[in-house]
Amino acid sequence: MTQRLVVIGGGLAGAEAAWQAAHLGVDVDLYEMRPGTPTPVHQTGSLAELVCTNSLGSNQPDSASGLLKAEMRALGSLIIGAADLHDVPAGAALAVDRELFAAEVTRALERHPRVRIHRQEVTSIPEDGPVIIATGPLTSDALARDIQAFTGEYDLYFYDAAAPIVTAESIDWEKGFWASRYGKGGENDYFNCPLTKEEYDRFYDALVTAEVHPGHLEEELKFFEGCMPIEAIAARGRDTLRFGPMKPVGLVDPRTGRRPYAVVQLRRENRAGTLYNLVGFQSRMKWGEQKRVLRLIPALARAEIVRYGVMHRNTFINAPRVLLPTYQVKKEPRVLFAGQITGVEGYVESAAAGLLAGINGARLCRGEPPLVLPPETMMGALAHYITTADPRYFQPMNSNFGLLPPLADPPRDKAERRRRMFERSRAALAQFIAEHALVPPSPPAPAGPRAELVPIHDR
Repeated sequence: MTQRLVVIGGGLAGAEAAWQAAHLGVDVDLYEMRPGTPTPVHQTGSLAELVCTNSLGSNQPDSASGLLKAEMRALGSLIIGAADLHDVPAGAALAVDRELFAAEVTRALERHPRVRIHRQEVTSIPEDGPVIIATGPLTSDALARDIQAFTGEYDLYFYDAAAPIVTAESIDWEKGFWASRYGKGGENDYFNCPLTKEEYDRFYDALVTAEVHPGHLEEELKFFEGCMPIEAIAARGRDTLRFGPMKPVGLVDPRTGRRPYAVVQLRRENRAGTLYNLVGFQSRMKWGEQKRVLRLIPALARAEIVRYGVMHRNTFINAPRVLLPTYQVKKEPRVLFAGQITGVEGYVESAAAGLLAGINGARLCRGEPPLVLPPETMMGALAHYITTADPRYFQPMNSNFGLLPPLADPPRDKAERRRRMFERSRAALAQFIAEHALVPPSPPAPAGPRAELVPIHDR
């Protein structure tokens, strides 16, 4: 008799896990504590709500993130399918209208006949039956304590921060220009807010002296390198921002014909083009300070901030000690973890962990052995890395080509090397799907016509 699968957490990983397991013929109980029990950063009760950036990273086949997305599309990912339906211009990246995206994921799972959604908090791990824990970096205190007792390794953490969002009507369009770095992507994908050396110095001095939220003072502040607050980057030196989120490389201001000294890029936050996200500007400054400092950027001198940058505590297990590459817990294999709580870092990486955990959770329910993805695939390489890294120094990991096994005869050209890795991954995944007779689910179909994208400055 096939058992029911319990999935705890309705974020990217939990939603993907429930979708995959239900497609494999397993009944799923999906638990999400929102909106009844809120978190410090979520604003809605939608499943798969994006709380930081609205970008899912590069969509290019020569990038690690692009390869990961391609693998997930081949496996019928709900998250990538919904993102493809509700994308917004973002150059070579896949960015989404976050409200339409979350609504699409929620709609797909609410309508699935094998998924039952429970809007309630789970405070302890169920004592029997297959269960996937996908509560993410904002796991509730009660469940976190139970996980700590269960794993004995719940002592790692880092702080993550979200970037501010401003209204389009408050941007001074005359003090910037539209362009993607090196001409990649569409002409209206990024609005660039240039700064002269004097303007940059004034901005920098205000930033490094701004008041910040202290967080939990009894803990050492540890930030994931890929999502550091701008003030933490700036503290490393006057020019670190110019080699990071404010780098002007690959951009030429058409008004001057020269590269700016520094630049802040804005990316469309929603399909209607009424909101814009400050790319790479995660912050833990106090809200009044954010308004004061950001308005020193000339194009944002009258910026209306509708969502301030926020800092929150992210928690993850010591996966090398706790997990198998199937995402099962070593000491109790009926329990699986998925998403950022495993130590994968990033939206797509979290969903990818949920995808594999969902497949394996369903197989456990049906009495079948769980699967390990080939290490030549990015999904398999991520699972392998987080479960075999040195547990003494374990930190969250994004997808990257360094995780993949080297080619037997690697070419010197990096682009050609990555192209071969992409083709090797695609072949390995196709063989894996055929060997295990997997029939991936179809991506969600559009609920209605796509909204027309009209840049706000053209209205």
